[in-house]
Amino acid sequence: MDMNIDTNNSSDLLAELKPYEVRVWEALVLGNKQVDEALLDQNFLGVYSTGFAGKAEHVQQLDNGPTIKSYELSAFRVLHLSTDSALLSYRADFIRSNQTFSEAMYVSSIWQRRGQVWVNLFSQDTSAIA
Repeated sequence: MDMNIDTNNSSDLLAELKPYEVRVWEALVLGNKQVDEALLDQNFLGVYSTGFAGKAEHVQQLDNGPTIKSYELSAFRVLHLSTDSALLSYRADFIRSNQTFSEAMYVSSIWQRRGQVWVNLFSQDTSAIA
């Protein structure tokens, strides 16, 4: 497996993947189940502090509307895993829809190219301490 962090095309790959990750967050802000569903692979696996979640659970969180009020993503990193897959990691600072305080976590998502689009295969959230 060819894994490189500092390749010549890492900035291009980041520029290509970042909008997909933003679309996931925008779906959470807008409560848009269709967009969320379209971005996730059928066998999507999420690993969260609450446990494991598949695609259905990720999409169902939007049954009652938006789950996030606002967010800011920063400190992006990309790891090129293969010709058509990459790991995107970053920090997310956000406010949940039912909260007034900000939370922070580090997120790692594996994306795979399918034709002209990318789909999310895996995501893991780690609470930020500082």
